[in-house]
Amino acid sequence: MVAKRDVVVVGSGPNGLAAAVTLARAGLGVTVLEAQPTVGGGARTLDLGLADGVVHDVCSAVHPMAWASPFFRGFDLRARGVELLTPEVSFAQPLPDGRAGIAYHDLDRTVVGLEDDGPAWREVVGRLAEHADHVVRLAMGDKRSIPPGLLPGGVPTAARFGWQVLEQGTTWGRRFRGDVAPALLTGVAAHAISPLPSLAGAGTALLLAALGHAGAGWPVPRGGSGAIVAALVADLEAHGGEIRTGHRVAHAGDLPPAHAYLFDTTPRTVVDVLGDRLPARHRAALRRFRYGNAAAKVDFVLSGPVPWAVPEVGRAGTVHLGGTRDEMIAAEADVHAGRHAERPMTLLSDPTVVDDSRRVGGLRPLWTYAHVPAGSDVDVTEAVTAHVERYAPGFRDVVVASRCVPAAHMSTHNENYVDGDICAGATTMWQMFARPTPTRDPYATGRDGVYLCSASTPPGPGVHGLSGWFAARRVLREVFCTTQRPSLAPAAGADLWPDI
Repeated sequence: MVAKRDVVVVGSGPNGLAAAVTLARAGLGVTVLEAQPTVGGGARTLDLGLADGVVHDVCSAVHPMAWASPFFRGFDLRARGVELLTPEVSFAQPLPDGRAGIAYHDLDRTVVGLEDDGPAWREVVGRLAEHADHVVRLAMGDKRSIPPGLLPGGVPTAARFGWQVLEQGTTWGRRFRGDVAPALLTGVAAHAISPLPSLAGAGTALLLAALGHAGAGWPVPRGGSGAIVAALVADLEAHGGEIRTGHRVAHAGDLPPAHAYLFDTTPRTVVDVLGDRLPARHRAALRRFRYGNAAAKVDFVLSGPVPWAVPEVGRAGTVHLGGTRDEMIAAEADVHAGRHAERPMTLLSDPTVVDDSRRVGGLRPLWTYAHVPAGSDVDVTEAVTAHVERYAPGFRDVVVASRCVPAAHMSTHNENYVDGDICAGATTMWQMFARPTPTRDPYATGRDGVYLCSASTPPGPGVHGLSGWFAARRVLREVFCTTQRPSLAPAAGADLWPDI
């Protein structure tokens, strides 16, 4: 007879591991089941076989949400040996005519560089950056309650954030006079992979842009995103948790006996696995959850730095390739209509801008992904190469090797990426608040002891661990009837339970 575990977590992405760590620290027996041979979900760093010793981040590469996350603040990545390296330039937006928008980590320097639109950037983004803690509480909460610490001091920031979302997310919002600042902010909005302008895109842009001028900015973990995963795994195992890789959960029979289950998966997987074990009403609601547009990944190995026409772009940890605001709006409209854009919105990161350890024998990795229609099986290597070449003439000459994972194949290494949707659900304003269903508890599935804890739940996409942490707190209260709040800190006896 198989011994019954306290908790089984399905999926080992950052949210699943955050849930597992929290519950193991509460003294519970925790088993994590992962279908892939390696743990970490979208935060893995792997050798793709493109060049000896050169490793690539399989999905997430840059982590503004990791340093901002209350979960990771309590967990204290730095104390666990994870170095979050802050580029001088958080993000950059090259323009077709040889100019570029540069968002330095230093707000004042950014304002000077944007010239006439500098004061407006300070008003729109800088004021939020000055109160980044309140912005994080507002935008990265469970979307069902008023976050502790927001009232009363955070009310002005919340009002400002809401007003700016309306202004920047609609066609009538025009704060900037030139074309550089609008392009710079729109490039950040494109992380939502949604039509632009949109309220969801504006909310994404304002949160991420504000974090670019606060705290650690848009940091790159030394050695790759896998460093974050390794810290979580080490803590889980130190507290008695176990991880079983190569264990795919396709139906209920694949689940070992447990008092509680947390799914770091999409709602579709929960329905497929549990079927009529879920109440019909909840099952139908989870099936209505919508998935969004997609990304195709292209990894490169380069023999030297990207030869940007504007050298300052080369100091950025993240570069948004989309051209002007109007060009990005048109490209995202094509994708939303099911067409491949001639110049797809492309995100690019060169980790060696701040992490020399990623250079091996004169070679370096380059991370990119391009927005494409959901389910696309198109190899976008040439489209991405041509797009980079547009702003970095001679780029082809430094490319040593490349590999594309079309959107239709993204789910082979992470089943949460349905048809290439790396956000694990359409990023619309409705689904940001009603994610995955418009119920009081977004982590509940309708079956006692079974919870969702993936990016398909609030606060949504990103390496923040908060979906897992929020769900784990419910498990402690509802299944194990305890109000115990285990410390997340590495030091024994420390009492760090972030207030959110």
